[in-house]
Amino acid sequence: MSTATSTAVLDQPPAAAWPPDRQLGTASPAKIAMWIFLVSDGFSFFALLLGYGILRSGSSTWRHPGEPSLSIPFTALLTFILISSSLTVVLAYDASLRGRQRQTSAWLAATALLGSLFLLGQYAEYFGILHPGLIKEGLVLGKSSYASTFYVITGFHGAHVLAGVIYILFVLVYSLRGKASTGLVEVLGLFWHFIDLVWLLVFTLVYLLQAT
Repeated sequence: MSTATSTAVLDQPPAAAWPPDRQLGTASPAKIAMWIFLVSDGFSFFALLLGYGILRSGSSTWRHPGEPSLSIPFTALLTFILISSSLTVVLAYDASLRGRQRQTSAWLAATALLGSLFLLGQYAEYFGILHPGLIKEGLVLGKSSYASTFYVITGFHGAHVLAGVIYILFVLVYSLRGKASTGLVEVLGLFWHFIDLVWLLVFTLVYLLQAT
């Protein structure tokens, strides 16, 4: 080795001593697959919301005469219910980490109940239960871009909530049998948090900004 090469080697800084990362290499195939799915599904919601923005910005009259406005107080209540379900699924995961199977099952059941209440509220918003729904009030799919984008976006999200509730019930059955692993509850939580996060975007863009 030449003198110049030896000097260059000696001048190199010592390798950094990074602290150990307990998460490195611990992601399960199910968790990785869920992240891949969520990223791809996120593009679907992004495309819908982008289309909504393009149609709305290019429309001279967004809400036509006779079409009802969206109820912010009622939907804010549904939003609170859905966000609360994020807390219950976190508590289910925490109980699973502690090996408390009965608490895990209880919090999973609470999450499924809150998700079902959200779906019931969405049904009431569309078709009415104690009061006329949006359809009877004149918001008809295909009648305008305002109506069509509302039903497509909220309906697409509602389909995800329905799939999530079914997913939770399957995990709940496993939990009641003592077969639900912590990883299974964690992957479920990723999907459910994604649903809640997307709804916050939908609620903000479709409901809160409807009058701007």
